[in-house]
Amino acid sequence: MFSLKTLTVGAAALAMTATAAFAETVIRVQSVIPAQADEVTMLNEFAADVAALTGGSLKIEVLPAGAVVGVRETLDAVDSGLIEGGFAWTHYWSGKHPAAMLFGSPVAGAGVGIDNIAFVSWFQYGGGKELYDQLWDEMGVNVKGFMLQPVGPEALGWFKEPIASMDDFRKYRFRTPPGIPGQTYKDIGVASVAMGGGDILPALEKGTIDAAEWCCPKPDSVFGFQKVLKHYYLQGLHQVVVNADLYINGDVYDGLTDLEKKALEVAANASLSKAMSYRIYENGKALKDLTENHGVILHDTPEDYFSEYMTAAKAALETNAAENEFFAEVWQSQKDFAEIAVPFWAGAQTSNANLGRAYADSLK
Repeated sequence: MFSLKTLTVGAAALAMTATAAFAETVIRVQSVIPAQADEVTMLNEFAADVAALTGGSLKIEVLPAGAVVGVRETLDAVDSGLIEGGFAWTHYWSGKHPAAMLFGSPVAGAGVGIDNIAFVSWFQYGGGKELYDQLWDEMGVNVKGFMLQPVGPEALGWFKEPIASMDDFRKYRFRTPPGIPGQTYKDIGVASVAMGGGDILPALEKGTIDAAEWCCPKPDSVFGFQKVLKHYYLQGLHQVVVNADLYINGDVYDGLTDLEKKALEVAANASLSKAMSYRIYENGKALKDLTENHGVILHDTPEDYFSEYMTAAKAALETNAAENEFFAEVWQSQKDFAEIAVPFWAGAQTSNANLGRAYADSLK
């Protein structure tokens, strides 16, 4: 027979066990971009998936840029544990290690024809994930990373007047991304100016720059470039692939349950697909609005851009590979993957591109 005291103690122990079982972990993730950006929309969707998969035991709270630390301090803040998580493009941290560019923004498709879909194939099945996990050790940061949002190809950008050749292009002071993509523009004689997204429109209005790129029709229209510039070029090589990623402090990640870790992995894999699907439709709607309601004129990029930029990009990749062993290892992995996958994928995509172009031309 159990005494009342025994039953009471047992009930208390059971209640404590239940409370522990349903303990909630909150990971604060500071973004490097404003809350209204499409990337944050998809990050919140990822967070909802994680919460659903864990029954609410793991929740991700998204903080806007600058909420705790400055944008440039985001990764260091995650490393130190000042914030539990961060959200950015991994090429932002190329100053810590040049190979970060190969994961966040492999210039000109890593010089071997890798587009955003092929990049996901390399990451998931071609050895990329294992190298990505190694990147944080190479950087010397206590971080667990998750690729979430592969975007691309990014538009060449916005201009005051049409450009018919690289000679026309070189007349402009042009906002570019930092790191190798921006440096490659300098290498082909373009006056490349790196600056944050929020600074671009004011710089255009003041005349500090007179041409710019950011991303794609939807994000570009949110920044309002169409208010100043009307000539838009979709085809660019500088960021054929660009990934927005999640970073979690290593100690915080290690403290999660196996179920919670698996939920992050599953939700991240889902996000790789969902982000691309979301962007195709949103960019389509934005491009239609820009051309029909804002006087934006869509052009094809001059042919000589592709040969000049690709040649300079390959030279930059070779220089970095010669100077850094891990960079060389990652790039070799991408080249080995491309040798097998790109001939098939490029051939297949040619059919898709021609099919789509035929339909787009019929709409004109």
